[in-house]
Amino acid sequence: MHNKISLLFYVKSSKADKNGLQAIYLRITIAGKRFEMNTSKFIDKCKWNVAATKMKGNTEDARPINGYLDAIRNKAYEIEQYLIHKQIEINITNFKNKFLGIEEKQRMLIPIFQEHNQRMKDLIPQEFSENTFKRY
Repeated sequence: MHNKISLLFYVKSSKADKNGLQAIYLRITIAGKRFEMNTSKFIDKCKWNVAATKMKGNTEDARPINGYLDAIRNKAYEIEQYLIHKQIEINITNFKNKFLGIEEKQRMLIPIFQEHNQRMKDLIPQEFSENTFKRY
């Protein structure tokens, strides 16, 4: 199932630093669910272009910030293509985990049984007898 991904960079006025610069945030919306994160970049609000969702101009200050925002945008679209290619459902949880680099821990059957048996062995005198452990 393919859901539309919407990206929005915006300046959050309530998150100003001590110099009066305001934080640039990224909002990703998929199927009506939102995920917001701080880009760790700060700018003066008067230098922000709301329509283009980037910093105004082509000055020495604007180029690195706009390049960084473009890199984040490209990363988001690459993740979307990856999920489509791997036929993984595109939802906010899957996208957020991939974007932040969070991966599910893969568990195999034999290590699960080994862990269970070790716990039983540790509880032999308190909760289990030696014969019960041997049956497992």
